[in-house]
Amino acid sequence: MIVWLNGTHGAGKTTTSVLVQQLLPDSRVFDAEKVGETLMDIKPGLPRTDNFQHWPPWRPLVVETARHVLDFTGGTLVVPMTVLVEEYWREISTGLAQHGIPVRHFVLHADQDTLRARIAGDTVVGPDSPFRLQYLAPYAEAARTWLHAEAEVVDTTRLTPSQSALQIADVVRS
Repeated sequence: MIVWLNGTHGAGKTTTSVLVQQLLPDSRVFDAEKVGETLMDIKPGLPRTDNFQHWPPWRPLVVETARHVLDFTGGTLVVPMTVLVEEYWREISTGLAQHGIPVRHFVLHADQDTLRARIAGDTVVGPDSPFRLQYLAPYAEAARTWLHAEAEVVDTTRLTPSQSALQIADVVRS
């Protein structure tokens, strides 16, 4: 199984994914961003883009990597990855379904003010990351048009990452 944690930057995906992994026996965190980083390292580089998700190979490579890891390890993969383009989500979720891999899709949601405050206070990436801030409006649009209808929404506005992780793990275990 895959437990996919979606949502925009500042929602708490990375922190929550580690905590969810600790609550689910035989689970591992798979950061699909590393697939994008691999594509970014190709020399000479692939066509310029502002987001590696726009490169057509990224989506099937995420599916195949997840499939092979699950074939090798079994258990559950917890995937903290923002996917705001509906077509991309459909491609990934359909690819996983074709391999018989069940997906529990969660969206970690927070209101815009909370997201901005979290991004501004981030000591790892740094405050006011322009890259992270540019995804707030696309997230709001995706949430309004398709994303919240496609997933189980966990409102993290007033939850700690531990509380969010426990809520997700409880749903997955039920």
